[in-house]
Amino acid sequence: MKKRANPILMAVIYITCIILTILSIYPFLVMFVNATRNSAQVQSNPISLIPSKYLFYNLKVFEGKSFDPMKGLMNSFVISASSTILTIYFSTLTAFAIVAYNWKLRNAFYTFILAVMMLPAQVTAIGFYQLMYKLGLTNNLLALILPAIAAPATVFFMRQFMIPALPMEIVQSARVDGAGEFRTFNQIVLPIMKPAMATQAIFSFVASWNNLFMPSILLTDTDKYTMPVMVSLLKGDIYKTEFGTVYLGLAITVLPLFIIYFLLSKYIIAGVALGGVKG
Repeated sequence: MKKRANPILMAVIYITCIILTILSIYPFLVMFVNATRNSAQVQSNPISLIPSKYLFYNLKVFEGKSFDPMKGLMNSFVISASSTILTIYFSTLTAFAIVAYNWKLRNAFYTFILAVMMLPAQVTAIGFYQLMYKLGLTNNLLALILPAIAAPATVFFMRQFMIPALPMEIVQSARVDGAGEFRTFNQIVLPIMKPAMATQAIFSFVASWNNLFMPSILLTDTDKYTMPVMVSLLKGDIYKTEFGTVYLGLAITVLPLFIIYFLLSKYIIAGVALGGVKG
């Protein structure tokens, strides 16, 4: 006979989830509300939940600061979408090479990937900038796209997901039937890895979209600025900062992230369910 759940425990769980949901949504709600307020209102009460009437005023401030949201969104989208595609495909391909093949230096290669994962981007920034300068890729969006091919953290995640999720019998059957390795990878492995790919696509897209450090170093042409770089230039001078305009810039920046998350969230749920069944 199935045991009934404790109602008190279930109530505590639901209340906890509701509180956590409110805490997660609250900062975004404050940001969108402050995007409709002026600087004086934000400074006097920065956490108000009552919208104001200065949304179009904040939009006009963009013109005086040479802030072009459409150009910034386009640059950010091109970089983020391209780097995400490269990260997901080549990281999954690398994980497949580690899992599906038994070659001599496989463990050493995987250890090297883990070691590279420990290095922060700031440590290699000077050498990376010098390399891009010698290649003539400064002020070029490719300098922020091509390095996404090497993503150690994504390779690690894909390998961990692939070990229990990928039946090697299917791969062997495809080889026996005469399918090439790339055809096997593209038509068999990638569909199986869809939940993990969607999860990492969100993380990769968000990380690339929010990246401020490398774009601010590599890009000096205003036509190539990404949204985070443009928003960082809205802070004004030491005498006056239009906080409402800054919040509006932040709100415009995060809107595409919500769209990407809602498009891919079902795959994350599927990945969690698959992991629970296999566990």
